[in-house]
Amino acid sequence: MSDTTSATTLVDAFTDAGGEPTGERAVLLETLAKHRMLLRYTVRGLSDDDARRRPTASALTLAGLLKHVAECEAGWVDFILTGVVAGSESWAEWSPDTDAERDDFTLDDGDTLERLLARYDEVAARTDALVATVDLDVAYPLPDAPWFPAGTRWSARHALSHIIGETAQHSGHADILRETLDGQKSMG
Repeated sequence: MSDTTSATTLVDAFTDAGGEPTGERAVLLETLAKHRMLLRYTVRGLSDDDARRRPTASALTLAGLLKHVAECEAGWVDFILTGVVAGSESWAEWSPDTDAERDDFTLDDGDTLERLLARYDEVAARTDALVATVDLDVAYPLPDAPWFPAGTRWSARHALSHIIGETAQHSGHADILRETLDGQKSMG
């Protein structure tokens, strides 16, 4: 059997006749798509300067949240594929004081809204392709971190659920920031 045939057969095993994922995989993709859309919607029509503004006492910005969510998703997809989350080697030493130094919320000069949204699209496409084919039961030990119980293992299913949770949580943060900036809301 060729590599192409085996990959096609694997995808077919998780899809209906129309080629779309079904069951649990369809739910994961639908839920991710909904929360990604809500996050993207919060930055609609903003300038790069507005996306970088800090309208609350928090250090969070809309652009920083978008960058964080994309990098968080990419990191957990790497975990699903390799059992490693890039950058997690420093998690064990985390403290509230070091949290402010995290690079995934920090914006570089080149982090325009257009580039951040393009990166998010790339990450989302990679995740969506993985959801269609990955063994949802493949599992690895979690990195050492104060927020994970020692010895815990996560399956691909756990990691994908975590991606959904992160996206939903930060979409809510983004909605608050956007409403504070100019009164626009994602929902309600």
